[in-house]
Amino acid sequence: MAERNWISAFLEAQAAERGAAQNTLLAYARDLGDFFDWLTNAGGSLASAMRDEVEAYLTHCDAQGLAKSTRARRLSAIKQLYRFTYEEGWRTDNPALQISGPGRDARLPKTLSHEEVDRLLEAAQNHGRNRNEQLRNACLMQLLYATGMRVSELVSLPVAAARGNPHMLLIRGKGGKERMVPLSPPARIALAQWLEVLDIQQDAARAQRKPVSTYLFPSHSKAGHLTRHAFYIMLKDIAVEGGVSPAKVTPHTLRHAFATHLLAGGADLRVIQTLLGHADVSTTEIYTHVLEDRLRDLVLDHHPLAQTDVADRKAGGLTSDTD
Repeated sequence: MAERNWISAFLEAQAAERGAAQNTLLAYARDLGDFFDWLTNAGGSLASAMRDEVEAYLTHCDAQGLAKSTRARRLSAIKQLYRFTYEEGWRTDNPALQISGPGRDARLPKTLSHEEVDRLLEAAQNHGRNRNEQLRNACLMQLLYATGMRVSELVSLPVAAARGNPHMLLIRGKGGKERMVPLSPPARIALAQWLEVLDIQQDAARAQRKPVSTYLFPSHSKAGHLTRHAFYIMLKDIAVEGGVSPAKVTPHTLRHAFATHLLAGGADLRVIQTLLGHADVSTTEIYTHVLEDRLRDLVLDHHPLAQTDVADRKAGGLTSDTD
């Protein structure tokens, strides 16, 4: 893929997977376009740029008198672009990963409560023009929340991966990397119900000598399966029907909810990293900040010194730092 198209592919993923607003996409396009042009004029390229070149570009931005917030935003865009190209397998590293910006508070990932997810799952069961669409939509939502898949992984699932009432689902992620994720009982039920419908549709297609799709969620799109954009629109409609603010709901917030709820339930961070398909555990560690209060209470409840301190207080013992 031509390097200029890396930016277009990144913007498409931001729109489809994260529900980025049009203004956000335009800002990304401007910032990354400026970085691309600067690299080209300096004789470099997106594919070959190293850390010193990214830092030189940031120095160039500073010399132009750009505001601190603008420079922080541009560095953030560059980091996200290179993380995307790394996950897609177009680069083997992220040259901007270790670069510290001019200072900007990291945003915590948006997530959903258990109650909000329950309302979405319930609304999906009745969303669709007919019963077949309702079963498909219910299956899509159950699989997404049960596995924490990226929306691109979900819509492109091969039907072969779902055969045999599986307890585990094989997912091919970014860069062609495969991982196994367990399915919850509700997800297995929804999957079995949708497969019954799909089998009937496929048998009818064969009877008419028509080609049969290899995808679990086929469509008439150019890709042959449900598109990320179509699923994004459907999810917004389900949010409205479920009484959840559509501004809060994207495929990525459901992925965040999957990880956050697992961590809140006591799951190990390394396990969550594996289930999400993160190449680096540092990407997964953001979820610990979402649960800072719970982790603090966990230490106070289970650390032996903390328990000793509580016992001393109850016994009226001295507990000051000078003891």
